[in-house]
Amino acid sequence: FKIWLAQQGENGQAFTAEQRQWLEMIRDHIAANVSIETEDFDYAPFAQQGGLGKVHEVFGDKLNALLEELNETLAA
Repeated sequence: FKIWLAQQGENGQAFTAEQRQWLEMIRDHIAANVSIETEDFDYAPFAQQGGLGKVHEVFGDKLNALLEELNETLAA
């Protein structure tokens, strides 16, 4: 995950503190469950933070590509 974040920074992608918080929750979910899908945002800990609607607000149209990339990178 740290390597992935560093690569994102090298590619010019900076994440806000709120985005980092979500990324860490996503990382933890993938570590425990091998992958993450949009339906997972209906459950804890994501639901307490605003669920799928909030994560879409935070990452916008990049969310699906981000989830796919994290699934591939972290589950490997």
